[in-house]
Amino acid sequence: MATLCRPAVSVPEYVITMEETLELARSRHADHPQLPLALRLIENTGVRTRHIVQPIEETLKHPGFEDRNKVYGNEAKARVPAVVQRALDDAELLTTDIDVIIYVSCTGFMMPSLTAWLINAMDFSSDTRQIPIAQLGCAAGGAAVNRAHDFCSAYPEANALIVACEFCSLCYQPTDLGVGSLLCNGLFGDGIAAAVVRGKGGTGIKLERNASYLIPKTEDWIMYDVRATGFHFLLDKRVPATMEPLAPALHNLARQHGWNASDLDFYIIHAGGPRILDDLSKFLEVPPEAFRFSRATLTEYGNIASAVVLDALRRLFDEGGAENAARGMLAGFGPGITAEMSLGRWSNATNETT
Repeated sequence: MATLCRPAVSVPEYVITMEETLELARSRHADHPQLPLALRLIENTGVRTRHIVQPIEETLKHPGFEDRNKVYGNEAKARVPAVVQRALDDAELLTTDIDVIIYVSCTGFMMPSLTAWLINAMDFSSDTRQIPIAQLGCAAGGAAVNRAHDFCSAYPEANALIVACEFCSLCYQPTDLGVGSLLCNGLFGDGIAAAVVRGKGGTGIKLERNASYLIPKTEDWIMYDVRATGFHFLLDKRVPATMEPLAPALHNLARQHGWNASDLDFYIIHAGGPRILDDLSKFLEVPPEAFRFSRATLTEYGNIASAVVLDALRRLFDEGGAENAARGMLAGFGPGITAEMSLGRWSNATNETT
């Protein structure tokens, strides 16, 4: 079975605190009729710090989509290789051991994908497969794990590399003044994560089953309005309540596997916001402490989109991992409204070959 190994994570050096975010909102939108509501919603996110790829003075400017997208490409090329190398080292593999690169991002656009550049720049084999995923938003982290699992199930000797690169700050739109937009300005952060899924061996989550679920007729609840100025993020006010219809999908996946979703040993969940985690705790019937890794990511980094689940998993590793054969769930949520879910057992068998 394929094993999801220790992720490597990196966040940019520029930091904005909750206090600075609130002060910026007050100073830039002093006459906004719903400013008190927006400030309260931002405070309630629980985000204390976020990391961004440019100083805040540059982030608040809008030089145009073309210039912003150039920043995205340049910063990705400057920052991703080191994260990839750490993930490979943690999995005890070389670039030549990788059979497929799955690259997920929703905050910039490149064609060819960064996968092509990585293959050339880091000496991956020229026959490495490329799977770029650009339109699943925050759910893409879970989708990448699932597609890596599928690939390694089809090719049991293969190894997959997952890369998530999200620079949410490059999507800041100063003219978007809806309460949802103001909330997002205080919620999203930038981050890069990478992890290897080994077809054989490795320490981490031995993946056993995965599934997807889409809530019908919710495709306009989380979406981009693509304009000349770039990606304008639209967030419906109903999104925070989506765990009630999604929790049954998580229960069903576990039930199909002979498990009880309310009685697992660890949970790696996308931290879209505190309401998401609180509701999922309620509807899965698990204690809030079960999502401590996701809450820590949210507090320290904000919502870093597709990279959240990999950072939450990194925190489980940092805590010492789980007991051998401990049962767990990983899930990412995003546009659609889509859930990408997987189940697996913790494996400490680094040198396992079967």
